[in-house]
Amino acid sequence: MLRQQDVGHRIVVRRIVGIRDGRPLFSDALGELVELTETHLTLATGQGRLRVPVAEVHRAKRVPPARRPTAPAVIELELASDEAWPAADRGRLGDWLLRAAAGWSGRANSALPVGDPDRPLPAALDAVERWYADRGQPALVNTPLPLAAPVGAELDARGWGSRPPVLVQTVALAAVPPAAPAAAGSPLVELAAAPSDGWLEIAAGRKGGLPDAARHVLTAVGRVRFAHVYADGTLVAIGRGTVTGQGRWLGLSLIEVLPEARRRGLAGRVVRALVDWAVTEGATHAFLQVEQRNTPAVALYRRLGFTTHHTYRTRVAPPT
Repeated sequence: MLRQQDVGHRIVVRRIVGIRDGRPLFSDALGELVELTETHLTLATGQGRLRVPVAEVHRAKRVPPARRPTAPAVIELELASDEAWPAADRGRLGDWLLRAAAGWSGRANSALPVGDPDRPLPAALDAVERWYADRGQPALVNTPLPLAAPVGAELDARGWGSRPPVLVQTVALAAVPPAAPAAAGSPLVELAAAPSDGWLEIAAGRKGGLPDAARHVLTAVGRVRFAHVYADGTLVAIGRGTVTGQGRWLGLSLIEVLPEARRRGLAGRVVRALVDWAVTEGATHAFLQVEQRNTPAVALYRRLGFTTHHTYRTRVAPPT
């Protein structure tokens, strides 16, 4: 049988779903184990969330992870993410994207090497370095893995550094569990088409300031909502959701709860509110980026059904 160490891993479950002619009937389910209790186990499957009573489980075991995503799948998701976090200053090298936003956030200030740069790789990276030097910014390259592994190898040879790995996680919106019932008097999640001053203040505290370029990144998306949660008139939690990628993808970012309001389920309720909004917009899946070392956030998103689609590293040019 399964153990708590299996939570977060891919499993297959054979369960008893009935009896015919004195023999048990079985059904198999494959997905990520997101919860295991003494009475139930819960899987995030391709068809949605499945809760199975332990009494019905005939056999269950961990299985190898799903195959790596295809290159087109990684490119689709990376481009949807770029739409959701748009830098105002942009350029191109063939298919590669060059992005700058006054240094605010790595994603908005890095080259995205997906597709063909329309020149040899060394020449492409030389052009990246010149583009950022012209703007007085350090050159950064966001390398989705394993897709951009050849780019990473060339950057290694050039002595580029690396920021901590980031998990790009996804979930089918139908698999996100409903929010826990709110107690009487609990604060509600309010969604707005624009961020309030308080929302921007919390975001600035998390991101180390909020220049004009940052405001463009946050608001210059056609379909966007800003979640606000107030307690006794004080803003205690925020979140941001966008719908991009030809309407398929809900992008989640800046899910933040102030320290004094944590452990009340507010982050999960913010995500749920943004999921409900995205469903009305026709989206079917959600994505987010979270640093691998941010274990509390990774655990939260695992409980919500998110699994890792691919990873990336932001590579940093050596000092000149």
